[in-house]
Amino acid sequence: MAPYKRVLIKLSGEFLAGNAKHGLNGQILEQVTDTIAGIVRRGVEIALVVGGGNFFRGIQGLDSGIDRVDGDYMGMTATVMNAVALKDFFVRAGQPARVMSALKVEKLTEPLYPPKARQALSQGDVVIFAGGTGNPYFTTDTAGVLRALEIRADVMLKATRVDGVYDSDPEQNPEARKFDRLTYAEALEKRLKVMDATAFALAMEYGMPIVVFNLNRPGVLEDIILKGKNPGTIIH
Repeated sequence: MAPYKRVLIKLSGEFLAGNAKHGLNGQILEQVTDTIAGIVRRGVEIALVVGGGNFFRGIQGLDSGIDRVDGDYMGMTATVMNAVALKDFFVRAGQPARVMSALKVEKLTEPLYPPKARQALSQGDVVIFAGGTGNPYFTTDTAGVLRALEIRADVMLKATRVDGVYDSDPEQNPEARKFDRLTYAEALEKRLKVMDATAFALAMEYGMPIVVFNLNRPGVLEDIILKGKNPGTIIH
């Protein structure tokens, strides 16, 4: 039996862009959807929350004179583009998938309704959540925790470029120290940048465990979900 029965994976838009850091990389889309489809076939229910930073991040609009609220909605629209691309690649892999969005985009997505999402997961579909929380001023990390709670996930997995949470940026500081485990309170107290404070606070209030890991590491999703290993950092 897999250690986790129902999992929410938070993917950044930048990951889907690969080295280009903008747009979509078909090879990465194929790899991640094939991997997740294989895990679903092992009996695990998986949902995704995807960011939109490979197309537009709301806070970026401020530098161009775009209103913060409008910029955030533009960023939410970018997440819909990524979610639809992921759905198409899942279908190519033979894995049923559907997109549910907090934004109303009728021709591309379904309305977000947690009971319907839970039913779809129990039937073996991958559910991809788009549109963030549907409100400005909230990150997709907060949306990830919120959706994990709504679908009653066992854990939220947050994919990053490094293999866990460090006390400073390991890409800048070779002496940075990695944490194998943290409490929510420690993460907030240390002001760790891996997620925003709102996401940490929501996870802490409702006891949603978070695993931060490097998705570029081969076999990492199987290690976490199917084998119960901790190649990253567990926040609990």
